[in-house]
Amino acid sequence: MTEFTLLDMLRGLWSGLQWTVLLSLLAFVLGGIVGLLVLFARISSHWLLRSLSKGYIELFQGTPLLMQLFMLFFGISLLGLDVSPWVAAALGLTLFTSAFLAEIWRGCVESIPRGQWEASGSLAFSYGEQMRHVILPQALRIAIPPTVGFSVQVVKGTAVASIIGFAELTKTGTMIANATFDPFVVYGLVALGYFALCWPLSLFARRLEGAFHVTR
Repeated sequence: MTEFTLLDMLRGLWSGLQWTVLLSLLAFVLGGIVGLLVLFARISSHWLLRSLSKGYIELFQGTPLLMQLFMLFFGISLLGLDVSPWVAAALGLTLFTSAFLAEIWRGCVESIPRGQWEASGSLAFSYGEQMRHVILPQALRIAIPPTVGFSVQVVKGTAVASIIGFAELTKTGTMIANATFDPFVVYGLVALGYFALCWPLSLFARRLEGAFHVTR
């Protein structure tokens, strides 16, 4: 029987931690880009864009992330396309993240007093100029705490990707626990890994709050 030292466990978990970080970054960046597009559609004056974006948000907010990953991983395979766990996890988390970010940001944009729209409109600003110079800078300050707070949820949400075979931190921990028969130590280290990722994000959010004077 092969003996695993604590150092061997840490080496294996380090590999899984790197994939967790990469998947989180990819989901947050791509989800942010898609979420911004969904946001503009959600606050558009065109009823069809509003309806489609609302349906998109409700679909991905109203179904479990686990089911979404299953549908992407097994559903696309049924169409004859070979989808790797990595692609399915990245795509699923991107769609999931974009729906939540779009709704978070919509609330921030709509919290800007109507007078700001009217004042900028009276200066003959176009819709794009209103958003760029007046609305979005103010909404950004409001959006920082919930956005960074949601990034913590994205990091923890990557653990669900283990169910489709993607070897991130949780999946790697499961494989090591099965090999070492020492789940208490292994999953304790896995928990510490997630804490090491999420805690700095929480501290960073507080610093940003102070830097942007969010509470004023």
